Amino acid sequence: MQQTVSEKNYALIIGANGGIGREVVNQLSAQQQFDVIFTLSRSEAAYTLDSTTTATQVIHKVMDTANEVAVKSFVSELKEQGIKLSLVICTTGILHQQSISAGTDDVVTLKPEKRLEDIHERQLIEYFRVNSILPAIWLQNLANVVDKQGAKIVFFSARVGSISENALGGWYGYRASKAALNMLVKTAAVEYKRRAPNTSLLCYHPGTVDTGLSKPFQANVKPGKLFTPEFTVSQLLTICKNLHSEESPFYLDWKGETIPW
Repeated sequence: MQQTVSEKNYALIIGANGGIGREVVNQLSAQQQFDVIFTLSRSEAAYTLDSTTTATQVIHKVMDTANEVAVKSFVSELKEQGIKLSLVICTTGILHQQSISAGTDDVVTLKPEKRLEDIHERQLIEYFRVNSILPAIWLQNLANVVDKQGAKIVFFSARVGSISENALGGWYGYRASKAALNMLVKTAAVEYKRRAPNTSLLCYHPGTVDTGLSKPFQANVKPGKLFTPEFTVSQLLTICKNLHSEESPFYLDWKGETIPW
């Protein structure tokens, strides 16, 4: 007998074309825990799945995941169809970029600041737009489509977003935007406990992963501490299985250990 919409298990991957996002899709589809996986990115799907080895249906949509109107429209479509999400993983984030508009004819290189003099208004705006505001928009809208029986929402944070552990300084924009993400998640968790009490919210520190985001900084990584996307995604999915909503929110590293806010 064919399953109805309400009987199916749904997942959503935001930022599915990045190194980590692609691997999330690969591992989730291989596990066949979900009937349908929605994947979102700004370009056509950069992954290929073998339909002979998985029964999971993967539906890709090209959209600007940071656009508030687009996000509201997408979530409204899910709601109208009666779709409830059991798992949401948002892998989007920014640490460096070759060039961004400075609001004039000038462009600036987006990279972590080493000292106060390196702070640039346009850089800060971009860090917060991608690392903080984008997740906030999704937190706002996902409350309407999470599975009330139980759901998990994951945002990729970073250990440097911990205010308590900041002893080294530097990286002003990235640190602050990840700290803002953590606070947004921690604050939203209070409201989710009322509106969707069986939802677990997780800020996840994956460690240093061998993707484009970490490329310029990999030379400084200690031996054995540069992880593959396969490893960090496997760790994340294992951690997700052990989350209990009554303890939400969580701020965990790739070992499943708690990071102080």
